Amino acid sequence: MARTVTRLAFQKRTDERVNVYLDGEYAFALPALEAARLKVGQALSDAEIAALRSTDAAAKAYDRAVQYLSARPRSTAEVRRRLEEAEVDPEAIEAAIARLTEQGYLNDAEFARFWIENRQRFRPKGEQALRQELRQAGVDSETIQQSLEGLDTSEAAYAAARPRAERLKLLAEEDPQAFKQKLGNFLLRRGFNYDIVREITNRLLRELKIED
Repeated sequence: MARTVTRLAFQKRTDERVNVYLDGEYAFALPALEAARLKVGQALSDAEIAALRSTDAAAKAYDRAVQYLSARPRSTAEVRRRLEEAEVDPEAIEAAIARLTEQGYLNDAEFARFWIENRQRFRPKGEQALRQELRQAGVDSETIQQSLEGLDTSEAAYAAARPRAERLKLLAEEDPQAFKQKLGNFLLRRGFNYDIVREITNRLLRELKIED
């Protein structure tokens, strides 16, 4: 059953969305560019109305995703989960994700690199911990592996441990083994492997000029 467009009005709080009225009643809203294709008096079939409602749902999903991405980069899986939690229609979710991916706002390889670089700069972690965090973010194994190539875990461990070692200097002087154990446990919790832990605890012990 066809319905007629009787009014097109910009929303009060934004000029980027237009309210569409059919047969004198509010029906749905559209992005301004989509609404520009309509005109008052135009007849719309049920199929055309359904397509326009889907366009509206996809636009809302896209806007919600962009707002979520404004805080920091996100993985594709994180964005999908966020939209699912908001009970967005699955088709609208996939349309929004496809659009964001095409525009370059969603890129799991770039997200993984950002995550690793951010961690190494502000809270250095080992390869194991980084893998786990990226898996939790929904990044696939191949992308994670490629992103970790070239990572200097030894220097990352040193950067993580040095401030802690300075605070443990007195312990290092009194009991070098206890110092190494305490510092080593700290590094293990950060996801560094045993070889790296042994290397860095010994290195820091030497720098503190303590004989083991």
